[in-house]
Amino acid sequence: MKPENINKLLKPLAWYKNLNSHKGRAEARAFLVEGERAVKQIADFHSNEIIEILSTARMSSLLPKLPLRVITEKQIATISSTRTSQGIVAVVRLPARVYSDELPSSPGPRILLLEDVQDPGNVGTIIRTAAAFGFSGLIMSEKTADPFSAKAVQSTAGSILSLWIRRTENYLKLAGSLSGNGYKLVAADLNGKSDASILQGISRLVLALGNEASGLGSALLSTADYRIRIPVNREKAESLNVAACGAILMYLASGA
Repeated sequence: MKPENINKLLKPLAWYKNLNSHKGRAEARAFLVEGERAVKQIADFHSNEIIEILSTARMSSLLPKLPLRVITEKQIATISSTRTSQGIVAVVRLPARVYSDELPSSPGPRILLLEDVQDPGNVGTIIRTAAAFGFSGLIMSEKTADPFSAKAVQSTAGSILSLWIRRTENYLKLAGSLSGNGYKLVAADLNGKSDASILQGISRLVLALGNEASGLGSALLSTADYRIRIPVNREKAESLNVAACGAILMYLASGA
């Protein structure tokens, strides 16, 4: 094939930049992972999901066995969502059924549920923590920040594909389905009456975390098997950040 014909097959830079929007990701069924460490994490454990690597010349030898397109520093800066690009971006397949109401056939013993958590940094940090403590899946309300947005993906530090994800307006239906199959729904609640230590005795768990300002809604709280709290000194801090709260509870649930 002649070089000019090869060039015609290359996607325009605007196509990659469009992956920074929810609509662009949904249409392309792909998302971006930026930075050397995060890209390497994906390459080490999910290399089959990488469509293409975009890299500057100085970074082009990092992952030699994957499809590579070398571009300039200026070009990669137009694609990157960060102020200072690290010189490498992976184009990764969006997992199937992320936006569906269908649970996996084998959901796993520990599942996280996020209701209206709006900060993508919190969402990404929670995903990274869930992966670290062996949670297998994540159910999210539709109002929760998109886990495949640039800030959320960056905050996962390459862990975004380590657990299955469902983001849907029917998240309560999915939680109900799991409850009907022997899972205990445990809600983190500032006014909860149960001690968080009960998590260590639950073998099939759905752990629910709520909105940064208002917590979990009444519909979910009313169906929870347990409403647990983490005791804090309210004279010094009213509550914990949702990501910090999640980290403590997931650690307890892991039995570590």
